[in-house]
Amino acid sequence: MKIAIIGAGIGGLTAALGLQRDGHRVRLFERQPELQGIGAGLSLFGNSFAALDAIGLGETVRGASGTEAAVFKGGQRAPSGEWLVVLPPAATATLRAAHRAELHRALVSALEPGTLRLGADASVSPDGAPRITVNGRTESFDRAIAADGINSRARRTLGIDPGLRYAGYTAWRGVTDGPFDLGGVAGETWGRGHRFGMLPLPGGRAYWFATATVPPLEPPGDSHEELLRRFGGWHRPVAELLEATSPAAVLRHDINDLAAPLPSFGRGQTLLLGDAAHAMTPDLGQGAGQAVEDAVAVVLLARAGRLGLDAYDHARRRRSQLVARRSRAMGRVGQLSSPVAAGLRDAALRLVPGGMVGAAAMKFQRWEHPR
Repeated sequence: MKIAIIGAGIGGLTAALGLQRDGHRVRLFERQPELQGIGAGLSLFGNSFAALDAIGLGETVRGASGTEAAVFKGGQRAPSGEWLVVLPPAATATLRAAHRAELHRALVSALEPGTLRLGADASVSPDGAPRITVNGRTESFDRAIAADGINSRARRTLGIDPGLRYAGYTAWRGVTDGPFDLGGVAGETWGRGHRFGMLPLPGGRAYWFATATVPPLEPPGDSHEELLRRFGGWHRPVAELLEATSPAAVLRHDINDLAAPLPSFGRGQTLLLGDAAHAMTPDLGQGAGQAVEDAVAVVLLARAGRLGLDAYDHARRRRSQLVARRSRAMGRVGQLSSPVAAGLRDAALRLVPGGMVGAAAMKFQRWEHPR
């Protein structure tokens, strides 16, 4: 088949590589005029790697990922450093963190020359026909796949965009400039309306993220100074991580997800993939993983001669929308601001066995071959 993909993010690249290796003619359109080495870290769990292994890309992604997090002590802590819950090693046994830009480069380098077209302002047909208009010129394909992100223009063009909703908090992300010793500990710290997380990256660097419950579109100000003000008094090595990161490299984004689940992941012969289909909050660490699952479903359905909207919806919509709902619910719990509510949450975490918390998390780390 001749297949067009709009958007060269992790999901679009995974779909392009898998389809291409199966002999399909793939054209990948990216609006940006050049590949930019921006971004921070992302987490990938066992479901991502099981899916990637099914299309022969698992080792490519493992090569751009860090050490499996099972060698680190993980769970939730209080700002004092007290452990609220410690996860069993099995809950993080398959978790790896990668620098988004480095994973992106690894996938791009595996494409056949000429596959990726940069500076391509591509749009889909409103009726879902597999026609792509690129910089004013229209070309026909057998299938069109839009992986154009949370602000998907394709979703709007197809008439199925519910809009976005603010999750109630903003997030900062960063990667240390050089190697950083996490002391064998990873995971998240939960305060009142604030969270801070850390994970190891390849080469010894560390990826961290921070959240704060603030009004949407609040003026950003000096992110580094604000982070030290909000988190500088938390347990070690929070302040040290911030100090080890260049202020210019700190990213800030308000967290949004889809205002309502889509009734279908596309229209006609045009499919939506990744955030374009099910933009979710990052609270389960499954945003990239669900995009990978989408991409692998596309490849396997094409391999079976069944790449159509009904089969794709059946394979992906129920699971990804469930993950999105649970992710938003987890965010609400993590961002509790009132002393009473946050205190009750922390007390409950101290009482719940780590194995029970780990088992709940592991439900989303299993991938099933689309049938």
